[in-house]
Amino acid sequence: MKNGYIGTILRIDLKTGSIRTEPLNEKSANEYVGARGLGTKYYCDECDPKCDPLGPDNKLIFMTGPLTGTCATSSGRYNAVAKSPLTGTIGAANSGGHFGPELKYAGYDGIIFEGASDHPVYLYISDDKVELRDASHLWGKDVFETTEALYAECGEDFRVACISAAGETGCLFAGIMNDKHRAAGRGGMGAVMGSKKLKAVAVKGTGSVFVARPEKFFEECTKARDTLKAHPVTGAGLSAYGTMILVNIVNGVGGLPVNNGRDGSLFPQADDISGESLTARHLIRNKGCFGCSIGCGRLTEIKSGAFKSKGEGPEYEAGWSFGADCGVTDLGAVCNANFLCNQYGIDPITMGATVACAMELFEMGAITEAEVGFPLRFGDAAAMVKATEITCKGEGFGKIMGLGSYRMAEKYGHPELSMSVKKQEMPAYDGRAIQGIGLEYATSNRGGCHVRGYMISPEVLGIPMAMDPLVTKDKPATLKLFQDLTALCDATGICLFTTFGIGLPEIAGMYREAVGSDESDADILLKGERIWNLEKQFNIAAGVEKDTLPPRLLREKLPEGPAAGKVNELHEMLKEYYAARGWTEEGIPTAEKLQELHLS
Repeated sequence: MKNGYIGTILRIDLKTGSIRTEPLNEKSANEYVGARGLGTKYYCDECDPKCDPLGPDNKLIFMTGPLTGTCATSSGRYNAVAKSPLTGTIGAANSGGHFGPELKYAGYDGIIFEGASDHPVYLYISDDKVELRDASHLWGKDVFETTEALYAECGEDFRVACISAAGETGCLFAGIMNDKHRAAGRGGMGAVMGSKKLKAVAVKGTGSVFVARPEKFFEECTKARDTLKAHPVTGAGLSAYGTMILVNIVNGVGGLPVNNGRDGSLFPQADDISGESLTARHLIRNKGCFGCSIGCGRLTEIKSGAFKSKGEGPEYEAGWSFGADCGVTDLGAVCNANFLCNQYGIDPITMGATVACAMELFEMGAITEAEVGFPLRFGDAAAMVKATEITCKGEGFGKIMGLGSYRMAEKYGHPELSMSVKKQEMPAYDGRAIQGIGLEYATSNRGGCHVRGYMISPEVLGIPMAMDPLVTKDKPATLKLFQDLTALCDATGICLFTTFGIGLPEIAGMYREAVGSDESDADILLKGERIWNLEKQFNIAAGVEKDTLPPRLLREKLPEGPAAGKVNELHEMLKEYYAARGWTEEGIPTAEKLQELHLS
């Protein structure tokens, strides 16, 4: 099979050490596209939704998309799919860089890891030479040390995806890091990898990716790139300031959660931790992933102050979680905490939000200095960095924070102080000030998440149309469309950030010419809806909690700013959202909907 796909899946039994290849399931590839969709389809076909996320029956799947590694814009993405140990939902964590394309060049659309090894191993792939190798000498090393060690062993032209001690010891929000700084970050896919004693995958390929209609494909790719270049967000804003440009913008609508959301969503010192300040003070240069036409990545260095360091990032969500959410205004500290997350391979959204939750618990007396080891108050930059460090290393109170904010807050009798949905921490937008993003958090299939629809685009940025963030009108139907489109985008293997400038016509156009399809745009979008409903079916079978928000967003009115007096009106939107999806009033896909999507 060609036409965007390689046609081969690599299957690894970590318990027995067996390695085999099998043909790609072409029917599933057509119906679920690739990456997030196809990986989830393979997973749901082969795994019990009730399995232990950290047990040997939970499979881990790396899957690319049909556009991954092609000349399509920003086509460096792959997904890591497994049941999430943090949430119990289906987890699909998306990462960029160069690892995904390299896997395809080596001759594989994806890898399915089964069982668990009894000792540390890593997977070596050099085209058709595939070996499980001992990784005992790598166990305990951080991401950077592991990557450098594998460069020395395998060659500097290999691409490496790996975990650090956080994944090895079961931090429930450990991620999988590739190319040192790119992350399949949310939901604890690194913890799943660690439970299997799988330290890393090192891959090098010398092959190519072929498409069905090369000339028309190149035309579609050129059109998409030109559109992105001309757009003010993807052509200038993200390149100049990275995603941190959102700090002042979101704060301007009163939507930047402060001090675990306790003290509202308006941060007077927002500019101190903004993209503009990061660029002016600490930026070395911007950086892009494979085939990127945007270049939102940041290479930064803190040369003075208490937190001298150098690394990549932070992105907007990490900047917020370690900044406003913890009441911290020291940009050096924010960067330092983010660098630690890269080095140790953990999700900075959950990390910063868990520190913020711990700070609130500390200030109310639910946890003590004796338990933490040091005072942990809002605004204390050094304490925030220290809390991040001990969690990364799994030391002392860091082991408790490594469970995530929900389990930590529940342990101390206050689960309501966890700003999470389905036990995954919500990102950097307050659902009281921005109503649609609250609905998005509540209905996200992987727990609190902003990139399963990204309602910030219309509600704050006015893209592709402007919607008042304070009203609920038309939000459910719009969110449903955005969720289906982002599922499709993730499945193709291109970056979600492209959707600031391009939409369904461009994505469908590139996909159509790559795989040789004559399907309409609407038929291709239906694949995104199919992915969404498959994920929902899994979560229902797994017993995942219903769609809701933390009590704070539903009951505590914002005290000030443009959204003063607002709570999230989830009850007004949820029934309409379910109707738009063709589900029951309880949020269950109907038999008619499942039949329409060929899911029954």
